Amino acid sequence: MDTMRPPGHQALLEAARQEFAERGYGSTSIREIAQRAGISLSALYHYYGGKQELLHAILDEGMDRYRRDCDAALAQAGGDPAERLEALVEATVRFRAGQRDRSSIELTEHRSLNEEQRAHFRRRQAAATRMFQDVVADGLDQGIFLTPYPEDSRRAILAMCNAIAQWYRPEGGLTVGDLVERYVSLALTLVEYRPRRPRP
Repeated sequence: MDTMRPPGHQALLEAARQEFAERGYGSTSIREIAQRAGISLSALYHYYGGKQELLHAILDEGMDRYRRDCDAALAQAGGDPAERLEALVEATVRFRAGQRDRSSIELTEHRSLNEEQRAHFRRRQAAATRMFQDVVADGLDQGIFLTPYPEDSRRAILAMCNAIAQWYRPEGGLTVGDLVERYVSLALTLVEYRPRRPRP
């Protein structure tokens, strides 16, 4: 899933990520990103054509990280739809809580991309959404998810998980483990999960 990126790009992406998170995309200048990264403007333009390309690269890198997390969680979950939904919810909660800057930029700044970049980003979002759609569909096919509103349930699960990036603070007393437990329970409630046998 990784997108090819130029060598030496990481310091620039990190500087741009911090600037976008602190100031917002529209209020950040390319010069400020270069200064934060400790490089010249000419060196920045050697790697990226401008601020918009940096935003696109940050969003693409964030999607790479998220998909790796989800794929690893699903590989450990086995074939049971409930376990796979739990794995996806946990991976999403942990990503949103642990990568709040990246998540906030993804959720608020993607509209600053150009048309081609937005189309690429939407394709990647759609692929991530299909992971949840497929798991919910499998649960319905197997008769253990009973919701009559699978798409609404899927949207609600993703919306509540994504919102974590906007309100969660580690110092608030609620651990990520607490969030995972609560959100898994909420997700299984939304799909009206009915196990065939008691779960461990």
